[in-house]
Amino acid sequence: MPGTTPTPGPHPDADQDVADADRGFIARLRPGVVRDAAGRTVWDADAYAFLDGDCPPTAHPSLWRQSRLTARQGLYEVVPGVYQVRGLDLSNITFVEGDRGVLVIDPLISAEVAAAALALYREHRGDRPVTGVLYTHSHIDHFGGVHGVADPDAAADGSLPVIAPAGFLAHAAGENVITGPAMARRSVYMYGAALPKGPAGQIGCGLGQTTSLGSTGLIAPNLDVRTTGQTETVDGVRMVFQLTPGTEAPAEMNIHFPGLRLLCVAENACHTLHNVLTLRGALVRDPSAWARYLTETLRLFAGTTDVVFASHHWPTWGQDRAVRFLEEQRDAYAYLHDQCVRLINAGYTGAEIAEELRLPPGLEKRRHVQGHYGSLSHNAKAVYQRYMGWFDGNPAHLWQHPPREAARRYTEFMGGADAVVAKARVSFDRGDLRWVAEVLNHVLFADPGHAEARALQAETFERLGHGSECGPWRNFYLTGAAELRGGVRGAPGRGASGIVAALSVEQIFQSMAVRLDGPRAAAAGRLLLRWEITDPDDRTRNPGPDVWTLLLSNGALTPMPGDAPRGEAPHLTLTLSRATLAAVAGRATTFPDAIAAGEITVDGDVTALTTLGGLMERPDPRFPIVTP
Repeated sequence: MPGTTPTPGPHPDADQDVADADRGFIARLRPGVVRDAAGRTVWDADAYAFLDGDCPPTAHPSLWRQSRLTARQGLYEVVPGVYQVRGLDLSNITFVEGDRGVLVIDPLISAEVAAAALALYREHRGDRPVTGVLYTHSHIDHFGGVHGVADPDAAADGSLPVIAPAGFLAHAAGENVITGPAMARRSVYMYGAALPKGPAGQIGCGLGQTTSLGSTGLIAPNLDVRTTGQTETVDGVRMVFQLTPGTEAPAEMNIHFPGLRLLCVAENACHTLHNVLTLRGALVRDPSAWARYLTETLRLFAGTTDVVFASHHWPTWGQDRAVRFLEEQRDAYAYLHDQCVRLINAGYTGAEIAEELRLPPGLEKRRHVQGHYGSLSHNAKAVYQRYMGWFDGNPAHLWQHPPREAARRYTEFMGGADAVVAKARVSFDRGDLRWVAEVLNHVLFADPGHAEARALQAETFERLGHGSECGPWRNFYLTGAAELRGGVRGAPGRGASGIVAALSVEQIFQSMAVRLDGPRAAAAGRLLLRWEITDPDDRTRNPGPDVWTLLLSNGALTPMPGDAPRGEAPHLTLTLSRATLAAVAGRATTFPDAIAAGEITVDGDVTALTTLGGLMERPDPRFPIVTP
């Protein structure tokens, strides 16, 4: 079964991976623990010391070995003048030395770990100022810790370049604000954040160990990369950019450093097969475009590159090895795409393709394309989803009952909950764990309190998790088992206020619109609110007007620049700064409190604002997943 069977055969690159992961080591952070201002632990690299031991029966040997590599922590030299801190978060932070200071690439998830990484770098390379920040793409592990390394005022006045690919801000908002609550809940499963670390628990996720739990934020870019071949020089460091939208992220870029013969491939080529659709939820990615962009990368930079590094894992040294690495990564995504499409056109569904698909022999033994993070199984289903959607063409699946109603009927058809559990126990003893998980899921959605079903399903998930080569599969299974045994548990949460503060006015209003309870809003009738923003968003990346209208109509909240069309009079006019609007949207304050503090002035019917506020939902980040 993909994701749970032993990796076939020895890997010829196994010893090379160990050597590369250790190459350039300078120093560790000791102790490997980072705390926030209140003393709360936001990262504990030392908790993974157990990985120094031999692989136990509770872990897949290939995932155990991958976790031993990704758990390595400390400051490493990539080439003279370029350094990475690895093992202090899910991702790496990279420092490129310039004439006066240092450029920071991808400042991790949390400010606390980013600051600790910068301090470790400065301890060994000198107290260099940060003279530029680069975000390679729009995922939070590549920008969320920026306040730990950079001054937002310097970015605002333009003295600190903050560089990102075109579209970065919109997609960062989409993932972390628009659907942030649901993705955050699923991330608890994907990264095993609520699991104890240990041989039977959380050992890593294949891409790194887990996610840090400190404070997140965002400094909006002030320099967009809009075309492939665009060249920028910051602090004497010349960079050539390649835009790669729609690959691992909807806004992403590679960075070539010609003077260093060095290539940063962002997250487009790591030492694992990546996700076409990440299990926490995201837009479906395009493996065909991914492969095409890697072909373009090779055409543009192969002849002038001696070292390739990414924002996860370890670099690849030597031109021949770097080219082979990129070619094999390219071939893996091309093969995945093309063979899935071939099977789609032969009439296979996503689930059937997932059972059929295997890598070809030339790739099967290359460790850097194994499914430690993105499995062939769920990637195949993602390719099907990208082209064909949720419907597999079988009319029996066109109008199915929702899970709970279907579960009641299945359980009744199979003789009732007790009978199903007894039969599942026989299948469990036979080792047919996939079937046990499916039938017990029906029992639990029909009768969530059935104690024997909960216990057996938890044991089933645990065994499936312990056999998984894919880190997110392991974490999903084990977190599901923990939830069945102990109820819904969430990892310490992180608010979105630090990210909302960097959004444009329109993006802030859009984040409000998706929190609106539509059915109740439809009953509330029509409302018109006029907003005068005292500090208009005049940044070059997204200039906006200083007057906005919010229209509530037919249960939909529509932001419009300027005054209302056709001269319709607003119910209420509010005058406020963009920072105050962001603070309210990020729940750092409320409209009544901001009005009382004089941060918002109002003119008109204040009950319109009360009505609108009362229609907003606050998502519960602790919704159940393995029960209804």
